[in-house]
Amino acid sequence: MWGERTLTHHELAAGAAARAALLAELLPRGAEPHLGILLDNIPDYPLWISAAALAGAAVAGINPTRRGPELARDIAHTDCAVLITETAHLPLLAGLELSVPPERILVVDDPGHPGLLTPYADARPDALTARPTPDSHLLLYFTSGSTGTPKAALCTQGRLAAAGHSLVRHFDVRRDDVHYLCMPMFHGNAVIAGWAPALAGGAAVALRRRFSASAFLPDVRRYGATYFTYVGRAVHYLLATPPAPDDRDHRLRTGFGTEAGTVDAARFADRFGVRLVEGYGSSEGGAALQRTPDTPPGAIGRPAPGDDLAVVDPETGTELPPARLDASGRLLNGEQAIGELVNRGRSSFEGYWRNPEATAARTRGRASGQVGAGWYWTGDLFFRDADGFFHFAGRTDDRLRVDSENLAAAMIENILARYAPATGAAVYAVPDPVAGDQVMAALAMRDGVPFDPDDFAVFLAAQPDLGTKMAPRFVRTVPALPVTATNKVHRVALRREGFRCPGPVWWAPPREPGGAGLPSAEVSGPYRLFTEEDRAALLARYGEHDRAHLLDR
Repeated sequence: MWGERTLTHHELAAGAAARAALLAELLPRGAEPHLGILLDNIPDYPLWISAAALAGAAVAGINPTRRGPELARDIAHTDCAVLITETAHLPLLAGLELSVPPERILVVDDPGHPGLLTPYADARPDALTARPTPDSHLLLYFTSGSTGTPKAALCTQGRLAAAGHSLVRHFDVRRDDVHYLCMPMFHGNAVIAGWAPALAGGAAVALRRRFSASAFLPDVRRYGATYFTYVGRAVHYLLATPPAPDDRDHRLRTGFGTEAGTVDAARFADRFGVRLVEGYGSSEGGAALQRTPDTPPGAIGRPAPGDDLAVVDPETGTELPPARLDASGRLLNGEQAIGELVNRGRSSFEGYWRNPEATAARTRGRASGQVGAGWYWTGDLFFRDADGFFHFAGRTDDRLRVDSENLAAAMIENILARYAPATGAAVYAVPDPVAGDQVMAALAMRDGVPFDPDDFAVFLAAQPDLGTKMAPRFVRTVPALPVTATNKVHRVALRREGFRCPGPVWWAPPREPGGAGLPSAEVSGPYRLFTEEDRAALLARYGEHDRAHLLDR
């Protein structure tokens, strides 16, 4: 379902067969059977993924928020021989040196496009010459798009099918269910966690061209949606819409995704009556955690039976001790318990397309002989409680090193989420003039509520699980937190601006230096505006240190 348009299962299969037959004619002999899809969430997206499956081809999801040479690079890197797009995205391609010739760029809303399919209208899925297997590549999904050059993770037909059937069992997907796909289909979340289980369970799918918080409930009611997926701050945006008396007037039962956080998940359930299930499973397929009925609040879950997942020191590979939690579930020993999640057993990781270095980094070189060689290193920070439940703590590239202690940005953000005057918080590193990092926070304040530095300091002092080095040294306010195309907080952009950013910045000046002549890493307030005079004074004070120049960037 998409607006007024509806396709039956039969029409989807027939449309996929016609496109698969066309694709067989279009693909050059000897070329990689890859097609790029540069579309919003419209019916042509699942039609062309289905066509690729029937033709034994692979789809590269092209991110329309990429621009210029980077967009052209994504298409070329994945060896796309055909590009599927729509009129709205043609300006993105204008003037680029594309690896795909014009005759193999199909514009699905061009008046002549239906004519291309007409000769293949009678094609049947079981009559196609291609014979794909479970090992046939189907998806090439770019990951880590906000931190350097993206990598295209491989997903075979077998892995996608297995993921779909696993979620059918986990969520008891039925034929009368409707999966609402509002996350972009160029991202693994929508296809692997939304479309695949609908396909495997015989459920319907409702598409939203692009995520819209204001259109969410009207769409859910219109289509009778029972399930949706989310990533990043999508749930937060939904909670920011004005409450209404009919917020629970819908069929929606479950939301499945990542990074909503325990605070927003509880608020969502209270307001909309919908349970959010925080899952964990990377697009690469290297590790997964399953939520069980006894999973405590704040935890993601446990490994599936037979999986060997552990939290280890990223440098040594040594397994870290369990977390100690207080009666309210707050972490007491984060410095000792937070490490990188690894899969020491079987893994469905299938590598990155034409990137052996990145593939080897994920497995630390299977034959290298070093500790952890052959394990799947997720790049994500976790801690494990005494009962064996795993809790997400951030990304390894979101790790901060403050006064020789490693901190996870997500753990600090979970604490700042309790600050009522703000609708959201992002935590990231800014350089310390001597060594390591200092903590900076960006707060999105509620409409009409100014930032009160004294009130913020009082709030921090009242948080029992805020470690002595976790309080932000610097604080800025933003109208809204910047996000990537998949609604994840764009910490790279925030780090790039640092504390020399537009608008005011508050800071808690370091206390008197300790015996080594260095500033204390502990922040105890009060906060005041950070001025050019303050920056100049820091430069003068620490100018002899190797990193002092970072204050002047």
